[in-house]
Amino acid sequence: MLDATLKGQLKTYLENIRQPIELAASLDDSPASAELMALLNEIAEQSDKVSVVRADDDPRRPSFAITRPGTDIRVAFAGLPLGHEFTSLVLALLWVGGHPPKVDDAVIARVKALEGDFAFETYFSLSCQNCPDVVQALTLMSVLNPRIRHVAIDGALFQDEVAARQIMAVPTVLMNGEPFAQGRMSLEQILARLDAGASARAAEAIAAKDPFDVLVVGGGPAGAAAAVYAARKGIRTGLAAERFGGQVLDTLGIENFISVSHTEGPRLVAGLEQHVKDYAVDVMDLQTAVRLIPAAAPGGLITVELESGASLASRTVILAPGARWRTMNVPGEAEYRNRGVAYCPHCDGPLFKGKRVAVIGGGNSGVEAAIDLAGLVAHVTLIEFDAQLRADAVLQRKLASLANVRIVTSALTTEVLGDGQKVTGLLYKDRNLDQVHQLDLEGVFVQIGLVPNTEWLRGALALSPRGEIEVDARGATSLPGVFAAGDATTTPYKQIIIAMGEGSKAALSAFDDLIRQPGPAAAQAERAEAA
Repeated sequence: MLDATLKGQLKTYLENIRQPIELAASLDDSPASAELMALLNEIAEQSDKVSVVRADDDPRRPSFAITRPGTDIRVAFAGLPLGHEFTSLVLALLWVGGHPPKVDDAVIARVKALEGDFAFETYFSLSCQNCPDVVQALTLMSVLNPRIRHVAIDGALFQDEVAARQIMAVPTVLMNGEPFAQGRMSLEQILARLDAGASARAAEAIAAKDPFDVLVVGGGPAGAAAAVYAARKGIRTGLAAERFGGQVLDTLGIENFISVSHTEGPRLVAGLEQHVKDYAVDVMDLQTAVRLIPAAAPGGLITVELESGASLASRTVILAPGARWRTMNVPGEAEYRNRGVAYCPHCDGPLFKGKRVAVIGGGNSGVEAAIDLAGLVAHVTLIEFDAQLRADAVLQRKLASLANVRIVTSALTTEVLGDGQKVTGLLYKDRNLDQVHQLDLEGVFVQIGLVPNTEWLRGALALSPRGEIEVDARGATSLPGVFAAGDATTTPYKQIIIAMGEGSKAALSAFDDLIRQPGPAAAQAERAEAA
């Protein structure tokens, strides 16, 4: 199951286990059970503190539990946690074995203090880059608090269960048998859902903060770069973000980040987060900005109001709110989101194995999604509004070579159809003949680009007709003291490396603005520059 290199790495990790652990397997006669038993035995061979037993006490088979004998600590996996979930497996082994997690003490205390009994089930796919965050967060919570139980379930391996529970997207989390959440969630986000007073306490703490010299709104590549560059100037820097990492968290492969041949979105975000933490940046995650209030006078404080009711004040502001998936805005799309309508083929594709799906969009993202899905599903119909595909020629040639793909151009999707529970088809209009056609299918993957997260800025500063923040060559907006960077701006070419450069430039521009302001900010900035 594991190659020599992976075994060596695993052996090194397992040296951190402090307490003996037991892998209790529940198996049947299937090939998957044989593979799981082989995996568990290979794990046990790497540490004398790990043993394997046959328990056969779980109706889901193959499955296994990681336990610490003599305690009630138990972490469960249904299926083989390989692919993106192998890291989740390794961390579960370490945590159950007594190795301390790299989590703030305050967060650990909040998990331990949770009252109530919680039984979580998380459905994942091995190709989902969003799933490990959720699996690892709930796994850790089940290790820290004996009243929390968690099982991670490979949806592709338990298709009957997925169909019965109508799981149409991953990660999907059930709590005590009822829907709890879908999509990527951090440990802090899950805690906020379970701890009713968390939001109020966070708002109170934010409201008590002194004004910043630079406040960055947004935690994607542009926001992270801006925070690092500002903090390196020695000025008081804050960063408020709805979720640190932004859209990059949903990106699978990144192969155009210069000097790094290949990486993945979550891995890049982890590096960004660590780099920001290397400096004195006050990071306020899970905070959604809802209003920008300009300074009352030149050099005065700019205010950013948050959804929680708290406000942050700063002498300069850098806006980096990023963008989100563009929706079709047709009947049925919102109703059947995560019930057949999906936006991440890498994450949700395995749940549609052997089914018929459509991909909306003929750009690079749409064609790549169709190629990816063609290897999993029975048939793919790609629908493009334009008269021709807009993807790179090499991608179009690959798509055309696939026998189970149909390409429809000059077509407008007009409605997503369903039976009240899940998607059953869609309607599209032939723009040349003005005829409406129906496709019978089980999944619709929307890949039609991005829309900037700037609705909350309307009326506060100049936006383009597409809703992008208008910026000049310095990253300055129409509002004095406010700068912007990244995918939400009029800067062309929405690329990670460009967003980082624009974020850095905006921070330098904000610092330049500060040293020209009268008062304490200028003095502090001048001292930092002299140092």
